[in-house]
Amino acid sequence: MKPRIIAFVPAAVWLIISIILLTLPGSDIPQSSFFEIVYFDKWVHIGMFALLMLLWCFPFLKKEIRVSNVFVIIGLSVIAYGILMEFVQKYFTTDRSFDITDIMADSAGVIIVWFWLIYKSKKVKKAKGAIKST
Repeated sequence: MKPRIIAFVPAAVWLIISIILLTLPGSDIPQSSFFEIVYFDKWVHIGMFALLMLLWCFPFLKKEIRVSNVFVIIGLSVIAYGILMEFVQKYFTTDRSFDITDIMADSAGVIIVWFWLIYKSKKVKKAKGAIKST
């Protein structure tokens, strides 16, 4: 059984919000030396892309289909989106630039969620196996 299209609405909404946030002019982003010290920008990228990955994968979590390949495809797509947005920032926005460390942070967010999904799916399979053996 495939997920219903309505299940992807939160992911689509978050995608639109992320496009808006990633294309804001650099002058509209608050500047603070504290943010630079704690690498706030990188944590924001990790969180944004982890949430994007999770929202696109969420509709598949409880479906009785083989989802590991779906999670890989979604993860690679979200990373590709992050790379694309860096080029958009460089060529189509003002006061923004291409930053390889942003791509690394985007990828880290995706990978964190991917590992969590693997853990979660193994836990679910184990629980289903325990139920069948009783």
